Amino acid sequence: MINPELIKPDMLVYCSENSQFATVDHMEGTNSLKLKKDKTGQHHYIPLSWVSSIEGSKVKVKFPRQKAIQEWLTFPPLSESNT
Repeated sequence: MINPELIKPDMLVYCSENSQFATVDHMEGTNSLKLKKDKTGQHHYIPLSWVSSIEGSKVKVKFPRQKAIQEWLTFPPLSESNT
């Protein structure tokens, strides 16, 4: 299990194909990463469960780039207390 306290702002987010596709803005609660705005000015969110490892200043996710981009959220997920 990944310790969310190890994820810091400005860490680079890499896909399983080892290419960067995002940058961490900050942790959103305890279960999601908020990513910095993309070229269109949109923030995205990915679940902590996607993170496969943390290597130095890299957060690696277990999905290929295209799958991660297709499945990331454009709004904050509901908190555990709202589900």
